[in-house]
Amino acid sequence: MTRTDSPDDGTMAAPPPSAPAAEIRDRALKLLTNREHSRAELARKLGARGYPAPAIEAVLDGLIADGLLDESRLLAAYVAERLEKGFGPLRIRAELQGKGLSDARISPYLDLDEETCLARMTAARARRFGPVQPADRAELARQARFLEYRGFPSHLIARLLDIDH
Repeated sequence: MTRTDSPDDGTMAAPPPSAPAAEIRDRALKLLTNREHSRAELARKLGARGYPAPAIEAVLDGLIADGLLDESRLLAAYVAERLEKGFGPLRIRAELQGKGLSDARISPYLDLDEETCLARMTAARARRFGPVQPADRAELARQARFLEYRGFPSHLIARLLDIDH
């Protein structure tokens, strides 16, 4: 007995090559209801479902025209959320580049002056380690690694932790 429906392993059968635009749009809208996405992210996710690239591009163009897919909105929300959680501009930039966004699009949203960046870094450090300066070199190195991992520039880490260069 042969089966013509989807396999029992939980994977979905690929849509037919002529999947209607409405089906692709519905899938894209479901993804957008969970969170904002970049155009590249949506194209990748829809492509992974087997939808044809020309149909995906047409649907994404329509979503942009309707204001439902807006990378500026994604950038503003993502940067604000990550800064609030104590991440630095270097890490946020890398994450956004991973979402397919260019430096030219990202830069206006991550244009932090050094004092603002230093204040955010101070807050992140204080939340993790408390307000006192490190007592020894091992603790100093641990805090520096934490701040570097969080995506703060090394020259500001050195300034905050009063490391002589």
